[in-house]
Amino acid sequence: MTRPLPEIITRPVAGDAPLHDHPLLDRLYRARGVRQAGDLDTGLASLTPWQSLKGIQASVALLETALKTGQRVLIVGDYDADGATSTALTYLALRSLGMDVRFLLPNRFEYGYGLSPEIVSLALEQSPDLIITVDNGIASIDGVRAAREAGVAVLVTDHHLPADELPEADAIVNPNQPGCDFPSKAACGCTVVFYLLIALRASLREQGWFQHQGIPELNLGQWLDLVALATVADVVPLDANNRRLVQQGLLRIRNGQARPGVLALFEAAGRDWQRAQSQDFGFAVGPRLNAAGRLDDMTLGVRCLITDDPIEARALATQLEDLNRERRAIERSMVVDAERHLTDLEGLDNRLGHVLFQPDWHEGVIGILASRIKDKTYRPVIALAESDKGLLKGSARSIPGFHLRDGLDWIAGQAPGLLRKFGGHAMAAGLSIEQGREGELQTWFEKAVETLCEPEALVPQLVTDGTLGASDLTLTNALALEQAGPWGQGFPVPSFHGEWRIESQRIVGERHLKLQLVDEQGVVIDGIAFNIDVSEWPTDKSRLRGVYQLSCNRYRGRETLQLIFEAIEAI
Repeated sequence: MTRPLPEIITRPVAGDAPLHDHPLLDRLYRARGVRQAGDLDTGLASLTPWQSLKGIQASVALLETALKTGQRVLIVGDYDADGATSTALTYLALRSLGMDVRFLLPNRFEYGYGLSPEIVSLALEQSPDLIITVDNGIASIDGVRAAREAGVAVLVTDHHLPADELPEADAIVNPNQPGCDFPSKAACGCTVVFYLLIALRASLREQGWFQHQGIPELNLGQWLDLVALATVADVVPLDANNRRLVQQGLLRIRNGQARPGVLALFEAAGRDWQRAQSQDFGFAVGPRLNAAGRLDDMTLGVRCLITDDPIEARALATQLEDLNRERRAIERSMVVDAERHLTDLEGLDNRLGHVLFQPDWHEGVIGILASRIKDKTYRPVIALAESDKGLLKGSARSIPGFHLRDGLDWIAGQAPGLLRKFGGHAMAAGLSIEQGREGELQTWFEKAVETLCEPEALVPQLVTDGTLGASDLTLTNALALEQAGPWGQGFPVPSFHGEWRIESQRIVGERHLKLQLVDEQGVVIDGIAFNIDVSEWPTDKSRLRGVYQLSCNRYRGRETLQLIFEAIEAI
C-alpha cells in the first residue's frame, strides 16, 4: 500500500493588477510575491546600486592601495561552491588588473571554517600585505586580530549573519552587518565580491586609471556565470536582484561565453549548457564543485574555474565527477545508517528535531545527510561527525518556520558552553560541540524548536500552484515556464497537483517510474517519477494523484510534454 501524500496547500495569489500578459505566468509571479512589473526585469541596468553597501568605500580604498603600490594580496576562501566561485572571481578580476594575487582555501579537515589564527599562520608563509576573505570572515574575531597584529591588513567580504561582536578588520563588506542599507540581504558571498569589484571599477574609471594604463575597462559581465552558479548553489533566496544576476549568468552560459570550467562541469554532469537552467546549478554543477571541498581540497574546484584551457578544464571536471560519485556512495551509506537509527527510536513521531551522530560518518557529507533526513522526517536536523581535539562538528538543515541560526543562538543563551561555536542562516548552519554532549544538544535542540517554531510549521505540507485545466497542460506552457525563470530558493519552480487514470506504468533505470496517464477528457499524457520506492510501485490501483512540474522531454530531436512528479500516491 503506497504512502499517502502530505496535505496539499495551494499557494495564494496576491494582488489584482496584472504583471504579465501570459495568464499562467501572471498567476505564478503574483503567487511568488512579485508586486510590480519592474521586479521581473532581469536586465543588468536594473541591478541594485552598490553605493548603499556599508564599508564599500573603505574596501575600495584598500584595493586601490594594493593595486597602486604593488602589494601582495592573498584571498582566503571557503570550501563550498560559493567560496570557490568567490575565490575564482576575485582572483580572475584582480589578476586582470595586474595585481600580485594568490589564493588559499582551508582544508576543512585540518583547519575548519573561516580565517582562524591557524589559517593566518599558514597565510603568513606567503608574506601577504593584504588578506581578503571571501564568503567568510564575519565571525573570524581571533583570526583577523592575529593577521593585523602581524602587520597584515584585512578586508572581510561575507554575507553570513554576524554575531554581536564584529572582527576589527580594516574594512568589512557584508549586506547583513548592522547599519548596512543594501536592500538585497539575500546576496551570496560571490555577489558581495561582484559588487565590490563594480565599485572598484567605478572608482578607477573616475580617476582615468584604465586610460592612463592603456588597458580596457574591467569587463565584469564575463564572470556572471560564476555569480549565477554561486547564488543557486548556496541556496540563497532568489529576490529580484538575485534573479537578475542568475538570469544574466544563464544567458552567458547558453551562448557559450562561460568559463571553460563551468562548461566542462555541465558536460561532466551530462547537462546541455546550451539549455542551461538554474536547476542545473543546484542539482548538477554545484554538487560536483562541492565534492572537492567535501572529500578533498576545494583548491581543485577553484583551479577548474580559473583555468583558461578547455582541455585542462575537462580533466579537472572529470576529477570532480569522480569525487562526486564517491561522495554519493558515502552519502547513501550514511542515510541508511541514519534511517535505521531513527526506526529504532521510541516516540519518533513526537520528536521536534533530530541530532544524529555515528563515529564513522564522514565530516564532509554530514550537511547532505542532514538535508536528506530533514526531507524524510520534516523536522530540523543536526548531523554530527568526529573532528579533532575531542570535538564533534555539525551541519544543520531546517524546515520553513524554524530559523536555524536564531535557534542555535537561543541554545547558546540557555546552555552556555554547550556550543563551542556556531553560525549560518535560517535554513542551514554549522556548529561544534564537545564529544559526548550530543544527548544534551538533542534536548536543547528540541526545546529551541518548541520555543521558536509554531506547531503548524511542523505539519508536513506540499505547497503547489494549484491545479491546471486540460487546456493548460501543453508543451507551449512547459516551454514558457522553462524560459520564465530563473526559479529557485524563495522563488520556487512552479508545481501543480491533479489526478489521473493510469494507462501504463513501468520501472526504468532501476528506480524511476515511467507513466502514461489519461485525463478526464481522455487525453494521454506522459509522466515520470524519479527515485521511486520500488516496493510500492508499480501499483495494482488504477488511479493516482500527485504533485508535478510541467516539463519538455527532448529525445532524438523531438520535444514532447512530460509531467515530472515530485510526489505521487496511488488511489
